[in-house]
Amino acid sequence: MTARSPDSAAPLRLARRIVVKVGSALLVDADSGRINRAWLETLIDDLLRLRRRGQGVILVSSGAIALGRRRLGLKPGALKLEESQAAAAVGQIRLAHAYKELLEAHEVTVAQVLLTLEDSERRRRYLNARATLESLLALGALPVINENDTVATAEIRYGDNDRLAARVAQMTGAECLVLLSDVDGLYSADPNKEAGAQFIHEVRHITPEIEAMAGRPASQFGSGGMAAKIMAARIAVAAGCHLCIAAGSHPHPLRRIEEGADCTWFVPTATPAAARKQWIAGTLRPAGAITIDGGALRALLEGRSLLPAGVTGARGRFDRGDTVSVLTGDGVEVARGLVAYSDADAARIMGCQSSQIEDLLGFRGRDEMIHRDDLVLLPRAAVPEQAAQALPP
Repeated sequence: MTARSPDSAAPLRLARRIVVKVGSALLVDADSGRINRAWLETLIDDLLRLRRRGQGVILVSSGAIALGRRRLGLKPGALKLEESQAAAAVGQIRLAHAYKELLEAHEVTVAQVLLTLEDSERRRRYLNARATLESLLALGALPVINENDTVATAEIRYGDNDRLAARVAQMTGAECLVLLSDVDGLYSADPNKEAGAQFIHEVRHITPEIEAMAGRPASQFGSGGMAAKIMAARIAVAAGCHLCIAAGSHPHPLRRIEEGADCTWFVPTATPAAARKQWIAGTLRPAGAITIDGGALRALLEGRSLLPAGVTGARGRFDRGDTVSVLTGDGVEVARGLVAYSDADAARIMGCQSSQIEDLLGFRGRDEMIHRDDLVLLPRAAVPEQAAQALPP
């Protein structure tokens, strides 16, 4: 549990997509209440280096409340919810401006995205948020995400950006999540109180023993603490994403990880794609079903998406983003997937070409009824010969 892997930084170097979370204690100077610009410039250099080697980067940044509270003259200590929201409204402008100035100096477009807990818990909003982030990355922008503190009530808040970052990693299929903090990783006990506390380099199973190692926030600005980081690790590894807890206060914190600095890695047992498809296949009650023709089945077996042209029928009540069964003409279930259209819309576009969707529905939706990334073949459909036998003559 404590040994370091030979190349522990491999997930950071090799990931196709990386989410980096920055804590308030790193970003905001405790004495002045202003952005620690010198440090932030080194972080930006690290993020740009990742992008240059072809990795997609998303930044989850705390700091809005910490920046705004000093400007509003709010005293140190816990804030009321309405005070936090007022501070966030003031601080978010300053935070976004700092990122815009530093990134656009390198000709990188920065996008501000504010999310609430409901954006990851409610299916439709989850899909909209995911689509927005995917589009931003595809267009070359660097999304900077924070919780939308100005509108979130106590009941619908994350309360910390560690778990928000884990949800973003889950949402976007990231292979690596780095939580930069004012601590360098997980210890067996509080190292400030117990001299014999052991550093935990790697965690492959989040046991009650691991959870018991969590403590309280060490800084006046932080809201999550180690307990929130372990909760974030649960979310991340379940989605197939490696999670790293590392000290961020040093210059070039991401480069330090790659150079072998102490940090704690939480290791998943599957890739994001495998974890996602395992979840789809394990849906106990699909919301509905769609029937496909022989040509569509052959396309699925070749690893392609399901297009409306290959759909011959739809039954049940389902909405966009629901899991549906994919059936052959005689009712054999060969796949499951997350459908891109409701049952009513699916019935209107089935059998049609993707180019006709906008004319038929009045809006431009996805070209696919089910994208291949959201579809999993069931075991009995894995062998083309077996699936072919299920086709009607």
